[in-house]
Amino acid sequence: MYTTYHLASAQEVNNDILDSIKATFKSKAITIIVEEVDDFSELDPSVKKTLDERLLEDQRDDLSSEDSILQLKKKYNV
Repeated sequence: MYTTYHLASAQEVNNDILDSIKATFKSKAITIIVEEVDDFSELDPSVKKTLDERLLEDQRDDLSSEDSILQLKKKYNV
């Protein structure tokens, strides 16, 4: 079993969260992983280049999401 807590700031970590973890997992062994949320506001230059190139492609050849899924299902017999 696992539980995920999403916090806007590390300052939001408080005793209520710790008490909730203790109540949920009781005396079981647990692992706590803390990771910083990446700020995706700035894209890597190579990603920007790829996206710009994709914007220039002829959209008449684009598949709808439904058609794309149908083709994948047919190809992989799903």
